[in-house]
Amino acid sequence: MNDDDVSAEAGEEAGRAVPSGRLARLGGFGRLAGGVAGGMIAEGARRLAAGERPRMGDLLLTPGNAARVADRLSHLRGAAMKMGQMISMDAGDLLPPELSTLLARLRNQAYRMPPAQLAQVLSKEWGADWRRRFRYFDAAPVAAASIGQVHRATLPDGRLLAVKVQYPGVRESIDADVDNVATLLRVSGLLPSSLDLKPLLAEAKRQLAEEADYRREGAEMTRYAERLAGDPRYVVPELVPELTTDRVLAMTFVEGRAVETLADAPQETRDQAVTALIELVLAELFRFGVMQTDPNFANYRWQPETGRLVLLDFGAARPVPKETVAAYRALGQAGLSGNADAIREAAIGAGFLGEAAVAAHRPSVDRIIAAVQATIARPGPFDFGDRAFVPVVREEARVMLADRDTWHVPPIETLFVQRKVSGTALLAARLSARVDILGLVARALA
Repeated sequence: MNDDDVSAEAGEEAGRAVPSGRLARLGGFGRLAGGVAGGMIAEGARRLAAGERPRMGDLLLTPGNAARVADRLSHLRGAAMKMGQMISMDAGDLLPPELSTLLARLRNQAYRMPPAQLAQVLSKEWGADWRRRFRYFDAAPVAAASIGQVHRATLPDGRLLAVKVQYPGVRESIDADVDNVATLLRVSGLLPSSLDLKPLLAEAKRQLAEEADYRREGAEMTRYAERLAGDPRYVVPELVPELTTDRVLAMTFVEGRAVETLADAPQETRDQAVTALIELVLAELFRFGVMQTDPNFANYRWQPETGRLVLLDFGAARPVPKETVAAYRALGQAGLSGNADAIREAAIGAGFLGEAAVAAHRPSVDRIIAAVQATIARPGPFDFGDRAFVPVVREEARVMLADRDTWHVPPIETLFVQRKVSGTALLAARLSARVDILGLVARALA
């Protein structure tokens, strides 16, 4: 393989070097804070001059500030961008609209490493003569995300690989990045000061450190392949251990289309794919005791020729404690019973609802449960495309969220499991799938 095979031509578009030093990253946050503050002052002065009395959220969420935050976190990448993406995707409509809109810009915004920086990283991991290991290595990534980017490569024997390369400095900056994002949320005034985020932040740091360990991810990927062996609905890439390091993950390249393209498939095909995804979540929770907790749509691909789902990215795989499994089992059994009181108590037991919130907003809680239960209990498969209950849930949740004194952080493990459950439901809604959800849950709990 020649040096020309990793060239600037392949990676000029959106190429932007990742700041890897602690001072460089701290400076990035400083510039972000200064830019946002300057934007808020300017917008505040403009509105005051016009006779308005703007809220803090109105000043924060200007188009300029939203662009500043998204661009700076995308430039920093690593834990900073990951945290923004996680908060945006996981909380959905339950976030204050100012914060939700600002962070949503991160979901599809990522820069790639310039080829020179990429070559430096690979030389450090594989040695200066790493190019000799390949017939071809494409410097233009096929995917770029928060922690790393993925490249297509061909071995001398013709095997096609997907190689995930971690951005430099990501692992070393996790703790500082998480703390800086938390500070950004605090100073925005969009989160109540009484909310104790310390346990959540500590767990976020731990999980992000695990996701940055590519040897660990490779081992988890292999174990998932073993668990799903024999089930023709799923395909998992095969690890290439001789090319995998702590910061480079090499695997076989598996063809597939973006899972969102299923939206154009016949109803039966969409229903089968989403059924397989939901059954996988139930198996992870009640059989495997291990769950891949990142439901990002990019972690799934679809093969229209075979109908199989390609499963990617196992860095967020984590054991599910028995206590969490028991809480979800109780919630599932309550849901199957249709008893609103049992559902409410199970939701409190699982940590979804705080006792203070239920005591203060019992009518809102009961209306949310009734709206969801009425939709799920209709005869026939559950239509994820029917969002008639969403306005009820959103309005009642808005009332509860306005009472910041009753906010609480659910148990950490519940948050990670619910992240996968909610993300799968979001994808099912995107595909307007129809699934016998009650039947699937009943069989999983049997």
